[in-house]
Amino acid sequence: MATFVDGPVRVSVPATSANLGPGFDSLGLALSLRDELEAEVLPDGLVVDVAGAGADGVPRDESHLVVRAMRAAFDLMGEQPPGLRLSCRNVIPHARGLGSSSAAIVAGVVLARGLVAGGQLLASDEALFDLAADLEGHPDNVAPAFYGGFVISGREADRWYAVRAGVDPRITAVVFVPPDGVETAVARGLLPGVVPHADAAANAGRAALLVAAITGQPEHLLAATRDWLHQDQREPAMPRTLELVRALRADGVPAVVSGAGPTVLAFGSADTADLLARCPQGWTPYELSVDVEGARLT
Repeated sequence: MATFVDGPVRVSVPATSANLGPGFDSLGLALSLRDELEAEVLPDGLVVDVAGAGADGVPRDESHLVVRAMRAAFDLMGEQPPGLRLSCRNVIPHARGLGSSSAAIVAGVVLARGLVAGGQLLASDEALFDLAADLEGHPDNVAPAFYGGFVISGREADRWYAVRAGVDPRITAVVFVPPDGVETAVARGLLPGVVPHADAAANAGRAALLVAAITGQPEHLLAATRDWLHQDQREPAMPRTLELVRALRADGVPAVVSGAGPTVLAFGSADTADLLARCPQGWTPYELSVDVEGARLT
């Protein structure tokens, strides 16, 4: 029987950008934009408080994504608490391609483990990551949210895998967040079921080059972020996003659609002033670094 800890447990989880151009459903990067959450066990009931990004559009009951992830993790560890209080302070924009759902899932499983005495013995990091990826359905955002940094992830047989790689310290990131979001399901619905072999081969080569560029040769980022599989295909759902990506790339800036969009991520140098000035009117720019810590109890 699990024993629950007294008092609240707090967790901080980073935003993530997945795909990064050619790394469709396999490459992800944690970014220095964090949601902060707190949970504690109550004698009974469920209390959910949400403030910040997306607060007006999320439920306050058992269907809340963080609560669902917590319930799944408690099941993994063998017992549900009698009651729960959850408080979310959201910074990561919702439905913008910055991993808000993965951050919620990762926060939930980490909070649940933190609320159980000896939780590390009942649910290892590998087990929690597997659970989080199962809940999300793909690992490319979950992996960097959980582990931090730059992560190559996927599925082999019946298990998820995640391999961290280094990040060249010269790499910085600027994201341009539009005022309106696009649901991931809508963006995925625009992708074709079959792609030409030549496009798949070209994409594989650029994905391999992207790993080399991020880990130590950022001078190759422009070529390495060229994509054939998903960005142009999603243009009907986010025309201004693709317009900005093309304009930046035409000027030599390695720019991509962040995740399923519509946010644009651009890799920059140490001085990002000129890049920040390219932000379209009405959009919100963020100058970010790579977050190497991932989810952490605070």
